[in-house]
Amino acid sequence: MLIREAAAGDWPRIWPFWHRIVAAAETYTWDPDTSEEAARALWMSPAKRVYVAEDETGAVVGSAFVSPNYAGPAAGIANAGFMVDPDQAGRGIGRALAEHILTEAKAAGYRGMVFNAVVETNPAVQLWSSLGFTILGTVPEAYEHPRHGLVGLHIMYKAL
Repeated sequence: MLIREAAAGDWPRIWPFWHRIVAAAETYTWDPDTSEEAARALWMSPAKRVYVAEDETGAVVGSAFVSPNYAGPAAGIANAGFMVDPDQAGRGIGRALAEHILTEAKAAGYRGMVFNAVVETNPAVQLWSSLGFTILGTVPEAYEHPRHGLVGLHIMYKAL
């Protein structure tokens, strides 16, 4: 698998799984009806360093970004987002993207990374924990999950 910085032309290959994941309303706090234009602005913002994972055929099977979570004196704390094509789940793509992003964030000078709203039923909680993230707290019943009802949102952190 190749992980590389995304180019503007990668968006049409990211959008189908981005849309599928957000529309499912199980893991992201973004509006499930987000338009493609708004999604592109969210994911491909110039303030973010965006990456894609390609499989052996050159298909984009995942994407991730890293950006400052805060501004000013707190700009040394990163935030990140990850999406893996659901049809490619279980192949280690999420872990590979996470390890890549953590390396890139540290190389860029970030001192830590925070996830502001991890849906507590998201299977990725186990991945983040295995990579050294800790749950700082949980906002109870903050997320209306389509299958589980009201669930909490974790705030997770890892020092880099």
